[in-house]
Amino acid sequence: MRAMRIERYGGPEVASIVDAPMPVAGPGMVLVRVAASGINFMDIGTRQGRYESSRTYQVSLPCTLGMEGAGEVVEVGAGVTRVRPGDRVAWCLSWGSYAEFAAVPENLVARLPDGIAFQQAAAAMFQGATAHYLVHDVARLKDGDTCLVHAASGSIGQIITQMGRNRGARVFATASTEQKRAVVASRGADAVWGYEDFDQRVRDATDGVGVDVVFDSVGLTTLRSSMRCTRRRGLVINYGSVSGPVTDLDPLELGESGSLFLTRPRLGDHMTTADEVQMRADAIFGGILNGWLRIDIAGTYALESVHEALDALESRRMIGKPVLLL
Repeated sequence: MRAMRIERYGGPEVASIVDAPMPVAGPGMVLVRVAASGINFMDIGTRQGRYESSRTYQVSLPCTLGMEGAGEVVEVGAGVTRVRPGDRVAWCLSWGSYAEFAAVPENLVARLPDGIAFQQAAAAMFQGATAHYLVHDVARLKDGDTCLVHAASGSIGQIITQMGRNRGARVFATASTEQKRAVVASRGADAVWGYEDFDQRVRDATDGVGVDVVFDSVGLTTLRSSMRCTRRRGLVINYGSVSGPVTDLDPLELGESGSLFLTRPRLGDHMTTADEVQMRADAIFGGILNGWLRIDIAGTYALESVHEALDALESRRMIGKPVLLL
């Protein structure tokens, strides 16, 4: 089968399209004919070796890239009971989807409802599940809450914005350009600003109180300002570090900022059972089918052009989710 693999870590040059052996549906595994694969920042991190020593995401060389996909089950391994050949499924956090076939743990696959196409599923599973656990499990947003979403034009940010509004929260957001801010506004944000003085803008919009929750995927350049615009005993969720990691934070700063709570969660710890995976998938795809959740596909790519999409993601030029079609 055709696959994009890496034998060493580095830039785009280390990833090559090869004729790879077919994966095997071992015990507890499902063999899927991949129809579409999500293209993600994590694929860049995988190629660069960022997860080499990760305990949450254990991936090592050699590696077939791609950690999100959708397709049809063609074979199941011993002990598999939830799905059968012919089922339409989607998954994330299982590497190997930049290929014509992938072997995926049964507990990570979710069955797809009628009406959700493979490429829509591949565009929605990872970012949708991430937004779902952040909004529902970590922030626990409810009617009347207030929140700030950074990088809200990104795939996850757009979904958080829509999920927050669907929960009845008041949603403020940041984005770097007028074009991106227009997209965020169309997703229902109550106000969208650039990054300059966003903390003061939030304070002004909340009568000096601050928001209940900040969703911060930017990291280094925003985290301390995020703390300044969070209400007393509020929550700051740092779930990414696009601008770089914060390595010098003194816990005392949380106290001085109003006895804040700060967390750095990961999706892998919120997708630990088959029931949890299916529950999040049902919520995502149900939102799409019901019309309140919109997830745009920024473009479709072949294996030979995946690097174009990854480069656009890394340089933050892309709005929406790119998808690889196999």
